[in-house]
Amino acid sequence: MTVPIAIIGTGIAGLSAAQALTETGHTVQLFDKSRGSGGRMSSKRSDAGSLDLGAQYFTARDRRFVTEVQRWQSLGWAAEWTPQLYTFQGGQLNMSPDEQTRWVGAPRMSAITRGLLDGMDVHFACRITEVYRGEQHWHLQDAEGGTHGPFSHVVIATPAPQATALLAAAPKLAGVAAGVKMDPTWAVALAFEKPLDTPMEGCFVQDSPLDWLARNRSKPGRDTTLDTWVLHATSAWSRQHIDLSKEAVIEHLHGAFAELLHSAMPAPTFSLAHRWLYARPATGHEWTTLADVDLGLYACGDWCLSGRVEGAWLSGQEAARRLHESLQ
Repeated sequence: MTVPIAIIGTGIAGLSAAQALTETGHTVQLFDKSRGSGGRMSSKRSDAGSLDLGAQYFTARDRRFVTEVQRWQSLGWAAEWTPQLYTFQGGQLNMSPDEQTRWVGAPRMSAITRGLLDGMDVHFACRITEVYRGEQHWHLQDAEGGTHGPFSHVVIATPAPQATALLAAAPKLAGVAAGVKMDPTWAVALAFEKPLDTPMEGCFVQDSPLDWLARNRSKPGRDTTLDTWVLHATSAWSRQHIDLSKEAVIEHLHGAFAELLHSAMPAPTFSLAHRWLYARPATGHEWTTLADVDLGLYACGDWCLSGRVEGAWLSGQEAARRLHESLQ
């Protein structure tokens, strides 16, 4: 009997590792505490259509990732996004054309992780709380008291603070993960019946509680019935207001948006707020992946590299490569 490999987390890092391991002939089982895949690349279905509340777009620099993104594009999971970009600084809005190629999932960000999940053995709404070693193999304990296993290896693909607890069997790795600080982000979506009078489709914001905003309908394949915007607060503002009610967060960020447009903004017909506790690592690292090869325990994620979607994907690839090589 083949003992499968467990992968905890179905964000881009976990799915990248799952894909690479499956391609080299391994059997994997995936676990995720959410009801669906994607982690911070997930999309939220709402009365205003599907909304990308986490990752807004991604770029591809490493040739391996460029090749993978081209594959996603050929499968219809990803498309190029060419927004009218602006910057807002010192009270001034300026156009900000650049040469950067930006990609998004199509028709929503989660199309990519959904595509990668196809045919995989996955347990959703299953929060793993402990990874422990039996006589020969690994076992997982979930929040409901259920156990899963046996597994030959375990790949932990969750944000660093969650990975720390799951790495208890490898104190050195747990110590490294514990040292990673991850920043929070409050995200707000606002929808308007009548399109806002601005050519802006994306904006990098400074000197404001806002850090970024995007016009949803400018992304390929999105619902265009309403003019829906996604706003991200800065890490500093989000940390300062981490326990603010969702209503108050919406009010604050709606106000900051109106200030930026210098206009009396209509009340939105729809609004929602989402708090990402671990939106991005505060600093970039160069580990690529954390591994205790003798134990058969691995950790990967954007926090092991650049904090970007590309970093998460490369980290998952590296975890899979090291695991596969340990068996050769």
